Amino acid sequence: YLLDEPTTGLHFDDVKQLLEVLNRLTDLGNTVIIIEHHLDVIKQADWIIDLGPEGGEAGGQVVAQGTPEEVACVEKSFTGQALAAVLDRQAGASFKVESLSLDP
Repeated sequence: YLLDEPTTGLHFDDVKQLLEVLNRLTDLGNTVIIIEHHLDVIKQADWIIDLGPEGGEAGGQVVAQGTPEEVACVEKSFTGQALAAVLDRQAGASFKVESLSLDP
């Protein structure tokens, strides 16, 4: 399945239902690829490919890739910076972001 911004216009309760459906799809062995900016969806991903650094002509490069926790450690990733804040709040003191480079 390929979904482009499926949370656009959805209420928070609807986003929760969408996540339940997406989890059921993957539990059944399906592959789900989502283009998304909603952090509640992004933080649940098995793998993130963050394109940027900006949008349009100033983007299109892979800035970071990995699990949400790995992407949260990539300082040059705007998505990673936002994820770090969300994961830090979610985990309390048990999650600490340290710098990580995915460059070879």
